[in-house]
Amino acid sequence: MTPNTAVPGLLDQEVVAQWREDFPILRQTIYGKPLAYLDNAATTQKPRSVIETVARFYTEINSNVHRGVYYLSERATELYEEARRTVQRFLNAPSAAEIVFVRGTTEAINLVAHCLGRTRLREGSEILLSQMEHHSNIVPWQLVAEQTGAHLRVIPMNEHGELDLEQYEHLLTERTAIVAVVHVSNSLGTINPVAELVRQAHARGIPVLVDGAQAVAHLRVDVQELDCDFYAFSGHKVYGPTGIGVLYAKRRWLEEFPPYQGGGDMIRQVTFERTLYNEVPYKFEAGTPNIAGAIGLKAALDYVSALGIDTIATHEHALLRYATERLQAIPGLRIIGTARQKAAIISFVLSDIHPHDIGTFLDREGIAIRVGHHCTQPVMDFFGVPATSRASFALYNTPEEVDRLAAALQKVVEFFRV
Repeated sequence: MTPNTAVPGLLDQEVVAQWREDFPILRQTIYGKPLAYLDNAATTQKPRSVIETVARFYTEINSNVHRGVYYLSERATELYEEARRTVQRFLNAPSAAEIVFVRGTTEAINLVAHCLGRTRLREGSEILLSQMEHHSNIVPWQLVAEQTGAHLRVIPMNEHGELDLEQYEHLLTERTAIVAVVHVSNSLGTINPVAELVRQAHARGIPVLVDGAQAVAHLRVDVQELDCDFYAFSGHKVYGPTGIGVLYAKRRWLEEFPPYQGGGDMIRQVTFERTLYNEVPYKFEAGTPNIAGAIGLKAALDYVSALGIDTIATHEHALLRYATERLQAIPGLRIIGTARQKAAIISFVLSDIHPHDIGTFLDREGIAIRVGHHCTQPVMDFFGVPATSRASFALYNTPEEVDRLAAALQKVVEFFRV
């Protein structure tokens, strides 16, 4: 297949070219070659609207929120709370009070794990995770398990990287205190049937946390349709700033949970005898928040919404199909993760060539991919590989970049074969 061959589902390349103009970083060259940025599962690039929004906050508005009675503080508070309402609409959450700003998915999961550990987990409780979880949805649960005497149980997957739903049903018992599962695997691309997982758990009265870090930039997420108790994502993976993220939690849990951290703004009254806590969600936002990050996240979600998440998904799935076909034609290349439902992520191994060598070679071609275990070492163990190379796509990627990737990998094969 050549770049001139029509790719079914791919958007008009003039449209994509216009999108690319919104991302200043894509204009640069790396080692004299145009940048092909294919590491979007790690972090996405930022459109000019996000960059300018953050810069405008610091140049024109910078002040703290919820505390001042002067214009700048009131304006900052207004923008910060509008960002919360924007997230609410983006996720279709019932209330803005169910949106907690955090540093990212990792902190969101730690918050839930910590609070459940203090309220619900006890000796013999079981925490049910999937075999494809990111370390950030494993380690926090191990920590609270050590503290409480709870145990981790694991939903197995098959050789395609799909969860075993029959085993999942058997693993749900009266001892299960929480199900914590990834929506889209960062190392396999698998899109898990979250709504069905939630349905089965709720039938037994078990709450569900969903790690949505890899989902929100690629899929339409409706937390009311999913009916999950918790949904977490990071701003930087959906074209927003780093250091800002979101925990959606049903209000009943936020009311039940104790504060995760103590400090300013999460309180109503403090004496040396006792402290009265603020209402939700502020009870969970101790200290000065990442105000610029939240406002930048709003700009990012506005940008994605204006383009249309379904339009973006159609383009990315076309790229995924095209890239899968191109890469499968390379001698010795094996794709790790072949689920029927996948996001635009391709992890692969190539003959006996180490992924670090592949990544370094591609870097000299101006192509940025990720190599390593992708913070999913249990996944690597399951497939019997120490690491993989990963190409992950976003709205600004093109079939020409896929062709450059395929051509560079062919060069890798030829170079290391000699």
